[in-house]
Amino acid sequence: MVSARPGRWSGPDREPPLEDPALFINRELSLLEFNDRVLQLARDESNPLLERLRFLTISTSNLDEFFEIRVAGVIEHLAYDVALQSADGLTPRALLAQISERTHALVEEQYRVLNEEILPELEEEGIHLLRRSHWTPEQTRWIADYFEREVLPILTPVGLDPAHPFPRIANKTLNFIVSLQGKDAFGRLSRAAVVQAPRLLPRVIALPPRPHSRDRDFVLLSSVIHANVDALFPGMVVESCSQFRVTRNSDLFVDEEEVDDLLNALKGQLDRRRFAVPARLEVAENCPKDMEEFLLHQFELGESDLYRVNGPVNLHRLGELHSLIDRPDLKYRSFLPGTPRALEEGTVFSAIRRGDILLHHPYQSFAPVIEMIRAAATDPQVLAIKQTIYRTGTDSELLEPLVEAAKAGKEVTAVIELRARFDEAANIEIATRLQEAGAKVVYGVFGYKSHAKMLLIVRREGEELRRYVHLGTGNYHPGTARAYTDFGYLSCDPDLGADVHELFQQLTGLGQATGLRTLVQSPFRLHDEMLGRIRGEIEAAEAGEPARIIARMNSLIEPQIIRELYRASRAGVEIDLIVRGPCALRPGVPGVSENIRVRSILGRFLEHSRVFGFHAGGEEVVYLSSADWMPRNFFRRVEIAFPIREPRLKRRVLEESLLLYLQDSRDAWELTSDGSYLRVGEPKVGEARSEPASSQQGLLELLQDSAGAS
Repeated sequence: MVSARPGRWSGPDREPPLEDPALFINRELSLLEFNDRVLQLARDESNPLLERLRFLTISTSNLDEFFEIRVAGVIEHLAYDVALQSADGLTPRALLAQISERTHALVEEQYRVLNEEILPELEEEGIHLLRRSHWTPEQTRWIADYFEREVLPILTPVGLDPAHPFPRIANKTLNFIVSLQGKDAFGRLSRAAVVQAPRLLPRVIALPPRPHSRDRDFVLLSSVIHANVDALFPGMVVESCSQFRVTRNSDLFVDEEEVDDLLNALKGQLDRRRFAVPARLEVAENCPKDMEEFLLHQFELGESDLYRVNGPVNLHRLGELHSLIDRPDLKYRSFLPGTPRALEEGTVFSAIRRGDILLHHPYQSFAPVIEMIRAAATDPQVLAIKQTIYRTGTDSELLEPLVEAAKAGKEVTAVIELRARFDEAANIEIATRLQEAGAKVVYGVFGYKSHAKMLLIVRREGEELRRYVHLGTGNYHPGTARAYTDFGYLSCDPDLGADVHELFQQLTGLGQATGLRTLVQSPFRLHDEMLGRIRGEIEAAEAGEPARIIARMNSLIEPQIIRELYRASRAGVEIDLIVRGPCALRPGVPGVSENIRVRSILGRFLEHSRVFGFHAGGEEVVYLSSADWMPRNFFRRVEIAFPIREPRLKRRVLEESLLLYLQDSRDAWELTSDGSYLRVGEPKVGEARSEPASSQQGLLELLQDSAGAS
């Protein structure tokens, strides 16, 4: 639970000042609350068993990133004696103490869920992740042979002595610290060695089927190495062998004032990331105390940075079981995304000319976006294609059409954000391929990540040039479009096309920002526009008129926006916020936020859409956006928000993305004023849970291709 003091203002006519740090929840602690909700999905028996395992592995990978970025950042603040710039007022030292307490409890719960819930239930289904003590003699022989054939030839044990210093340990790799007795062939008396497991080896290994059994048996690479580690040290006695893993600072830093070529500068930083400053050490619980202390000394970490675990040090790799096991009954039912009827006749360009088209992913297919780019690449009437690329993947279906279009002589421009975290290497490869094909490739604007999702196609039609656009709340990544909820918008509206053209001019050229017709852009106008819309609702409420705000996003952190929402609540504006992840706003504080409700939706799909709705005197202004309400999105990124004006599409966005989510009693959690979350619809002790309503399942039933459901 996040600590809080929201009840300290008491007495009549006392209103807390909106600058009071106690009115704000710390971002890092709120992010840990989000990860706890993900872990609760792994415990939820109404979810299919292999999906529960997947949620468990997601919670562990989320925690990895939390240490790589958020904890590492706090450590840097403490090391350089720099105050944290956060409205909650926590010092780096106090925050690290709370993070350590919370993350140790979270890790302990992750392994408890694995060992006491997930693995026993997999056993009941005939799926066995075997510990060494449970191997049969036949399995032991097979594993020994596998080790000798597939593992031993590529392992390089390093004995620790003056000629063999402690090796460089890359970020998040599987390693073993081995305690030894005896002398080797050269008479050396080294008591310890390190064995590093190459990343190319599979972490989950399927064993041969048992005779007359449909059960599936698996072992972990860590168990295979541990069981055969003595083969690496012939003639010596292995006293102990323990897994360990170190998590390092993975935030890249490039001094943009000193860099002439961002691509080459980032290439150098990617190598350094693997061996950056450590932030956490994980060891197996069987690790001897002296070896723990030795490792902590090597990585210059303290006892609070040590995590002893009852199982593999990287639970994320257990996610491989999801794809290795063909058990549809233990997974979510498959579905075929729907396609809007408007796209069923003619070409994608003729369909857009008949009217704007809204795509709601993953319930509706991402294929029309891919088809739009493919059609543009081969259409002789298309003269230019311009696209922003934040995350798309090196094997993306979108990349080849752009390459073909560039080779065919079309004007292809790609604005590639090289600094998209953890996608830097992929984006460097994409940039290189497009440049080799003849496309114009730029990397946005120094100091501002290009996070807007925009596609512009210029097509000659008779005597005029027509602009077709796609705008989205998510990335141009076909894979995530099947797993993330997002909106895509297809249009050939002249004003919208002109605005997108202006934004590409900003990103590729030089000049002052011009006034846009329909789009709202950061870092110039988006923050002021949102503040203005909130103030408009305040004025309406103070005049006794209806006032309402419903907004949906991944994160709500920006202090000025939060304070304005507090003022709106005081004025009587009804406010519902759907915030998937960290939220710094405290709802339900007397005299401050009594009219604000905050809920988080977590389910089968990752909620990723950003939707902002304002009553606006009955006009019902609705924006879709690439931006969360965070300082970085408002001030340090190029983002867009675009209004949905066509009444039918606006109603769809309101109903599918906001109103339906406020009725959810299956996948919803409500934020309390103390920073903790309560699951909606959770029955009290002794009560039966009523049939819950799932917004995601409702949208699946509404929008998927019914012929493809299974």
